[in-house]
Amino acid sequence: MSDVSSEARFRRIAELEALIVRYQDSYYGGEAEINDAEFDALWDELTALDPTNVLLTRVGVEEEAVDGFPKAPHLIPMGSQEKAARPEDFRAWADKMKLASFIVQHKLDGASLELQYENGMLVRAVTRGNGLVGDDITPNAKRMKGCVADLGLEFSGGVRGEVIMPRIVWKDHFPDKANCRNAANGLMRRKDGEGTDLLEIVCYDVAALADDRYFSREMDKISWLTARGFRTTPTEIFADAEQVIAYREKVSEERLDLPYDIDGLVIKDPETDVEDLRRTRPEHQIAFKFDLEEAVSILRSVEWSESGATYTPIGIFDPVRIAGTTVKQASLNNPDMLRTMELHLGSPIIVVKRGEIIPKIERKASPEEAAAFSVELGSETEITYPHTCGVCSSALVDAGTRLYCPNTACPKRTHHRIEKWIATLDIREFGDLLLRRLFDAGRLERVADLYTLNAEELAAVDRMGEISAAKVLRSLSTPRAVSLAAFVAGFDLEGVGETIMDKVAGAGFDTLEKLRAASVADVAGVHGLGEITARTIVEGMAETQADMDAVLGAGIVSITPPPTAEESPLRGVSFCFTGELTTMKRSEAEARVKKLGGLAKSAVVKDLTYLVNNDPFSKSSKNLKAQKLGVSIIDETQFVSILADPSSARPLTASIAGLSPELSDLIPKGDSITHQGDLFSESGNQ
Repeated sequence: MSDVSSEARFRRIAELEALIVRYQDSYYGGEAEINDAEFDALWDELTALDPTNVLLTRVGVEEEAVDGFPKAPHLIPMGSQEKAARPEDFRAWADKMKLASFIVQHKLDGASLELQYENGMLVRAVTRGNGLVGDDITPNAKRMKGCVADLGLEFSGGVRGEVIMPRIVWKDHFPDKANCRNAANGLMRRKDGEGTDLLEIVCYDVAALADDRYFSREMDKISWLTARGFRTTPTEIFADAEQVIAYREKVSEERLDLPYDIDGLVIKDPETDVEDLRRTRPEHQIAFKFDLEEAVSILRSVEWSESGATYTPIGIFDPVRIAGTTVKQASLNNPDMLRTMELHLGSPIIVVKRGEIIPKIERKASPEEAAAFSVELGSETEITYPHTCGVCSSALVDAGTRLYCPNTACPKRTHHRIEKWIATLDIREFGDLLLRRLFDAGRLERVADLYTLNAEELAAVDRMGEISAAKVLRSLSTPRAVSLAAFVAGFDLEGVGETIMDKVAGAGFDTLEKLRAASVADVAGVHGLGEITARTIVEGMAETQADMDAVLGAGIVSITPPPTAEESPLRGVSFCFTGELTTMKRSEAEARVKKLGGLAKSAVVKDLTYLVNNDPFSKSSKNLKAQKLGVSIIDETQFVSILADPSSARPLTASIAGLSPELSDLIPKGDSITHQGDLFSESGNQ
């Protein structure tokens, strides 16, 4: 991986982290900014780029209610689903599962809700919340169509469904909302319950509280729900994957005529597997999404958004309607993207939605594509790039993947750093307006200046007053112990977030002193980092040293020490996974390694400790490279044993002579292979 591609990858990870946190907060707060398909695309992209990212193991947001509703735990786990966006992805899942038939249901685009019953009576209606605990909105749910308050039989358990708003209701009553899902989300959480009678609950799952085998088949659940008076999602049974794919095509063509929004199909194993349903992402079901909707428009102008030192191009185009919303702008990321796509003002463009609140310009459209969408072509002119910083007048640097102001003393850059610090340390009450007023007044010139503010000067700020000033000061003066990664990320080294700094700390640069003593070559040696990112870190540490020391000297913020051997028993031990695991998903395995202080690597490199592979005789590139480099190869059983007893993580070495002929033939003569435990017996047989 080149330096540029590594840097671009980590910048995208940081961007995805910020977007996911933002959209999770808006979703769980009751007013989603984007729909499920858009959020799923962000989640899937982060999973592909950084499978062990801490956000992927965080189910939802904090349990503290922001709207005053009481909290309640779920009876049925509300995890996420695996997803397939293309027929080939679904075929791969179907081939892996080897099911005799498939249960297929509409994937409703609404808000999840669990109805909880005791002895046949509804006692709670709980929103999805963080996946484990949600808001108890029982009074509102009882007013919704499809809510059954009395089951008419002795049953204790949960019924899971989706709160939806019919399209006609949205059109007649809430056209100001972006879509039905957003409108339903906000309405169902109204404290006064007004308008909740316009919503409907459509159900698709049920579980008995004390009997995991109460329902053994998914169709039994649908029959039971229907008999109890619940509205249920349309459900079909198909014998093979090709029939499912054909049905998806049919539903996709007809979905605009449905009375409610759907964004795909849910495919399930006909046999209910309770243990699988308890997983964060069940394996025996998958969301089979519809194809991305495309539109053709004309690029009319490019505006340059300024964030810190970076200038990002934003494409402005003729409005088009995609996935239920009208859009007219999209980020173009960096100058290289403009050049690669050969875009000009007046160029026809393909616009899709790929998970961000604004759409994505996929590429330049051909004349034939423009004609198919009845888009008239005209003349094209060159895009104008900014050349000087609008604040300090420094000449901007066009690095291809980034256009930026190089002046480290630029006021805009300093303001952004303080803003980043406040966000990273979650200093509440300190809003953007207060920051701007103090910055413009010259009172805040670096991060450390925050910790010299006093109540009197804060109270003197326009519209603050003593009460607000006291809240700000209390939040500022609350002691905080943060990780080294968070501390450095808070100083806004350009493009360097916690994900990158976690990797650096995990490679041994785990104290401020070690990090400051590191050279560019040292940091560039961290797996996945290149010289560009390494130079940014080293130069950034030097640039911010005085400010960092002043912050620590104030005695309010401290850096947590590196974990001890007991806290991080796999520290210094690294794993790479290849092939299929049977007891857990690869992302789960990587997360467990990271939790124990180990490193999960995506490639076989010379300093890798273990390659985990259930097929040691595989001729995969990872296997062959591990053999050539002398990396220990272990199977899943041994990996699980290491997790249970990290002290056993001690690679052993064996010569080729002890291997079976099949494996020995794969390795150049004179090389050696290491192994753990008894993966190979003395005679070389597995």
